Amino acid sequence: MDKKINLVTASQIRNDIPDFHIGDTVAVSVNVIEGDKERIQIFKGIVMGIKGGGISKTFRVRKISNGVGVERIFPVNSPKIAKLEVIKHGSVRRAKLYYLRGLTGKAASKIKEKKRVRKVIEDIVSESNNNSGNGVSETAETVKENAV
Repeated sequence: MDKKINLVTASQIRNDIPDFHIGDTVAVSVNVIEGDKERIQIFKGIVMGIKGGGISKTFRVRKISNGVGVERIFPVNSPKIAKLEVIKHGSVRRAKLYYLRGLTGKAASKIKEKKRVRKVIEDIVSESNNNSGNGVSETAETVKENAV
């Protein structure tokens, strides 16, 4: 019985959703059906929390619309999500960002941006391998410049 459940869940988990974390700013493209028409609505905000795992994994996104805070809970594996795009990676020290509900103005949407040094290093190494020159000393200097 357990094998059948695993087969069903494995077939329903989506692989096209990018890796995102709490504090990231994301744009979720949602298929909205109004009457007999269908359109895509983009919901852009900060990921406040992630719950569950497997098929039942959900995430909560908060945005400020016309001065009013709006939160939506999305199932990660929902077919209604057309696309999920990570706009900015945030650096937070909490698993749930419920404290954002009490903040107003710019403070409600301002989260420290995470520094992505590893990505810069990988890009530089791949470029130096393509050029195959004196890439080791050049990459060390450019990493120091980009990390600052």
